[in-house]
Formats: sequence, C-alpha cells, structure tokens
Amino acid sequence: MKQIQKCLAAGAAALFCALGTHADQKAINPQVRKIVDEVSEERIKANIEKLAGFGTRNTLSNPDDPVHGVGAARQWIFEQFKSYSPRLQVRFDKWRVKKQGQRIFKDVDLYDVVAVLPGKSMPETEILVTGHYDSVNLGQRQAPPPNADGTAGAAPRGQMTPEEFEKNANLPAPGACDDGSGTANVMELARVMSQYEFDKTLVFIAFAGEEQGLVGSTLEAAKAKKENEGIEAVINSDIIGTEVSGNGRIDNGSVSVYSDEVMDSPNQQLARLYREIGERYVPSMKVKVMFMQDRLGRGGDHTPFQLEGFAAVRVSTPNENYSNQHTATDTLDNMSVPYTTRVTRINGAVAASLALAPRPPAVMSLPGRGRGQGTDGARGPAGAGAAVESGREGEGAGRGTGAPPRGPQPMISRGQSRYDAQLRWRTVGSDKNLAGFAVVLRSTTAPFWDQEIFVGKVNEYTLKDVSIDDVRFGVKAVGLDGTESLVSPYVYPARKKVEYETVQ
Repeated sequence: MKQIQKCLAAGAAALFCALGTHADQKAINPQVRKIVDEVSEERIKANIEKLAGFGTRNTLSNPDDPVHGVGAARQWIFEQFKSYSPRLQVRFDKWRVKKQGQRIFKDVDLYDVVAVLPGKSMPETEILVTGHYDSVNLGQRQAPPPNADGTAGAAPRGQMTPEEFEKNANLPAPGACDDGSGTANVMELARVMSQYEFDKTLVFIAFAGEEQGLVGSTLEAAKAKKENEGIEAVINSDIIGTEVSGNGRIDNGSVSVYSDEVMDSPNQQLARLYREIGERYVPSMKVKVMFMQDRLGRGGDHTPFQLEGFAAVRVSTPNENYSNQHTATDTLDNMSVPYTTRVTRINGAVAASLALAPRPPAVMSLPGRGRGQGTDGARGPAGAGAAVESGREGEGAGRGTGAPPRGPQPMISRGQSRYDAQLRWRTVGSDKNLAGFAVVLRSTTAPFWDQEIFVGKVNEYTLKDVSIDDVRFGVKAVGLDGTESLVSPYVYPARKKVEYETVQ
C-alpha cells in the first residue's frame, strides 16, 4: 500500500510539474510587462506634434530648410534616437534616387533613419520595428463626374502627372496619422527598449519615400537580402492613429494586422504570434489578423521585405478616414493619440517577446547532405521555420509524380504504425536557455493554432492515432523565461507537373 501511495504521489508531482511547465509558457514576462507599461502617451503626442510641425515631410520637399520640410524632420528624428541611449547605434542610410515615373519627378537624396540596439547572445538575428516619416499632400484633384442620378461619382481620378507632384511637393502635409503615428511609435519604442538588453538585435527604422512608392523600404530590403541579414521579423506600423472612420464607424478596441494569402507562410506565422502576444499583454485590445498582404490595391513598407523572403506584417487601424489622408487636414486634432499609444504597447510587447525568444526550430530536410549537416546557424531571409535540416524525412511527399522529391522536405511521417503523426525538428542556434519545444495543431480549415502540447527538450514527438492528412502541424521553441519563438509549420511541397512521352 505504501508503495502504491508513493507511486501515486510521484505521478501527481510529475503531472503538477508538467502542468506548471505548460502554464509557465503563457506567463507574463516581467521585462516585457515593464516595456508595455513604460510607453508614454505624452511622449507619443509630443512626437506627433513635432513631426506635424515641420509643415511637410515630403521626400522631395526642400531638404535645406533648418525648421521646415523633410531635411529638418529627418535630422530631428536622428537626434532623438541619439538622445535615448548610448547603446543605440544611429545612422542615416542614404541613397541617390534617380528621376523616374510620375512621383519621383527629379533626382533626390533619400535618407532612412536607423537606430540599432545590438543583441547579447544572438546579435545576428534581427527584429525590425518600422514606420515611414515622409508625408504628402496630393492637392486639389479634379472631382469625378456625377452619376446619372445626380449623386457623387466614384470614377477613378487617374494618375497624377510629374508636374502635379512637383507642384504639390511643398504644400502643407502634416501627416499626423499617415504616418506620424507610426513614426512616433518607432521612436517611443526605441526610447523605452534601449533601456533594456535583449538576446536578438532590435532595429528601429523611419523610412523615407513611402509615398513615392515604398522607395526607402524597398532599398533597405534589397540591401538586407544582398548582405544576407538575419531578419526574423518586420513589424511595420502605418496609419495607427484613427479610431473613427470616414463613414462614422467607431472602434478604439481593435487593430488590424496584414500578412498575406499564402497558408502558413512566414508572414502568417508572424501575424498569428502578433495576435497571441498582443492580446496577452494588452487584453483591452483585439487583434484582427488579415490574411491579405494589405488593403485592396494599396501597399506598405512591409511588402518589400516580404518580397525579399523576410517575415513581415503591416499594423494599421481598421478605421481609416480617407478624407484626411494625403491632405492638409491630417492633423493631430483629427486623430487619437490614446489609440496610437495602445497599438504602440502591443508592438512593444511583440517586438520584445521576439527579441528575448529562442530562434524557431528547423522542420525541413535537405536530401543529399547527410545527417548532422543542417544549417542550424543559417542567416538570411529564413522566416519562420525556413531553416533546413539534414536527413531524409517527409515520407510520401513526392510519390506519384514520376520523380523523387526535390528540395527541402518537411520532417513529418506516419511513423512505424503508418497511422500516427511523427514529427521531427532541429534546434537552431544555442539551446542554453531553451526550456523545450511545443507542438501545435489545428484543423486544415482553422485560421489559428487551437491545440498545443509542450513536449520538452526533445527533437521528435509522435502523436498516436493522429493522421497527418487531417491536421496542420507546427513546432515552436520555448525559452526558460517562457518566451516563444515563431511557429515553424510543416508545409508540404506542391506536386510538380510531369510530362510523359507517348508513342506516335
């Protein structure tokens, strides 16, 4: 009897420890909590007010005026970054952009303002917090003709000419919401987060040239790809200052996060994590994950990074007021600083959590390289789970195609029984501060992971009697402090088109 009691006690203790470990994953990290609490509404308001006070921040406005225009604005942002902490490495990234198209009506010097907070143990891995500081006033365009019944017409205005863009370059363009709100968010997070240390490197960027066609971000993303930078995530905020839309809809308790339309892409994984972390640390806000790259027919500075293979999302209000955008009425009075502050707190929680978390595990194999020769130290545009692992897995992935599978394969199989889900993965980077891994699951039609199993510090796990044909799977790394990596999903390769020769 005593022996049975001992076994029961040991079993209960083990269960308690297992439950405790799982619960700790979802605990509030004290450092992240402090960062969220230290975001100042007063400082955000002061920053937006100062940015709007430059009159215009049009990339092609007069750069030599010391108090007005784009040159004065970028110099002020630079000096503010420098004042926050000696640990911030502040610079201008400068390009000479040639005259081209309608919007770039002359050669122009373009300056992105960059502040880098180096990481301690994973400095090669970067988390970007971004927004664009330039603004634009498109001036008075000819109204579309009325409809037959006399109501206002909705015909497109057509493209502006280079002459119109040049004429409008020095018009008042306060850009308080678009994108003074996003820039103030970047500046405030640089101020707060530079007082702390992180494992990964944080990069704060105020882009120029967004209104001319995402110019600054496109150049930065291409440079990052060329230099094989280890960008893990880009959190871009654009228009995060309005809670009342032009049609009167009011919503100050939610924010939209745009990713893309590709199932289980790195961008979607980042959006899912943004929702989970954001609502955990700022529970008064709901995160609306949009499986779209951006609003219909429009673009933002996250897009060039996506096109270069980096995981990136756009954070934006669901309540835009189009009558104020790109006009002289985009002022502080026509936006909500408290709303901008709440979104900034979410951004801070997500960026800090990622910067403290382990790197995502590798779930893809690369045939022909031999076991043990994976790229666990790889840099570059890996995204969530894109790092590859050696070995031969992904049973059945290429059957029926007439040729063996090529390229990376997901390390998932049906196990010995042929009716289980056997998952394998590889630790990426050091496991010194790693508590273990969690397997996540969801229905093939579900947008979010709805089941999670913490499996410990192992590199494989089998789910008995779970069909790999019925469920989507992923794995994430969990740190000793409870921080969680992006999920690395098991993405199955598409079948290749095969042509067969026939006898004529």
